[in-house]
Amino acid sequence: MNVVDATWLGTPAWMWVVFLTLILGLLAFDLGLLSRRRPGHAEREDEDPAQEIGIAASLRLSMFYISVALLFGVWVWFSLGAQRAVQYYTAFAVEKALSLDNVFVISLIFTALAIPRQYQHRVLFWGILGVIVLRGVMIGVGAALVSGFDWVLWIFGAFLVITGLRLLMQRHQEDTPPDIERHPVARLVRRVLPVTPALSGQRFFVRTADRLGRVRLHATPLLLALAMVEVADVVFAVDSIPAVFAITQEPFLVYTSNIFAILGLRALYFALAALVHRFSGLKPALALVLVFIGAKIFYSHFFGKLDPLISLGVTLSILAGGMVYSLWRTRAGGTTSLR
Repeated sequence: MNVVDATWLGTPAWMWVVFLTLILGLLAFDLGLLSRRRPGHAEREDEDPAQEIGIAASLRLSMFYISVALLFGVWVWFSLGAQRAVQYYTAFAVEKALSLDNVFVISLIFTALAIPRQYQHRVLFWGILGVIVLRGVMIGVGAALVSGFDWVLWIFGAFLVITGLRLLMQRHQEDTPPDIERHPVARLVRRVLPVTPALSGQRFFVRTADRLGRVRLHATPLLLALAMVEVADVVFAVDSIPAVFAITQEPFLVYTSNIFAILGLRALYFALAALVHRFSGLKPALALVLVFIGAKIFYSHFFGKLDPLISLGVTLSILAGGMVYSLWRTRAGGTTSLR
């Protein structure tokens, strides 16, 4: 068979190669260019070159990633057709919106472990590498289930509707940092490796002598943060992946929309963490999106497939309405200066 004509999971293999090459290039760009030292700071920061990412830089970086994701959708349009491109954009919008909840949880994790802002980007960067693998595994399992058992989509739809209604009935947003001593992830890490009480710069591991003078490998609180962020993403993926499968069952569109949304969210984190109080009314909009997407599965079964453009329009309208309402609701809450 011609290599150019080869397919993988229903999509030309060369498109997967292009996507993965693009993602690796973006990660290399982030690690190499964005993490390098500022001119004149090399000697002073030799031991600890980490630097804090300001809100303005976070917004610029996020707009760059969003632009790349949108241009990727244009490429999907020309390569796979308009319908698949609209499905990609809808999946990207939904995944992006649902991932905003990650910001609340990640912020609480960093607060509980007292991780300074200049080290948070390192945790998020290495976290995305784990996400690329874990999301791939979860999406692969989901695709196999949907392909082999049609009724799985019904379960996804019911799950999304119930989750959305549950979120609508919630009155409060949990804003208490987790108890690190009792957290199961922290306890598991401590069973494998001893954890130092304090940070050691950007390092995840250090070698420290115990009371008997034996040098042992220790984890730092930065590794605890990384492990907890990874587990938090798996928990959120339980909601977001069924939502995207309700939009399209093509693994290529599900995976690419997921990864681009997560990449952009990591870039946007530092701005959202500072401005998160301005979006306190967004959760009801996210809940309505889940209910709409879940209900769409049942509508499509009884009345025929809903036009992808209608799905995209309704999704964007709900999210835009939630953002406008949030900003209006908190308009007297003050402003945050950009740095």
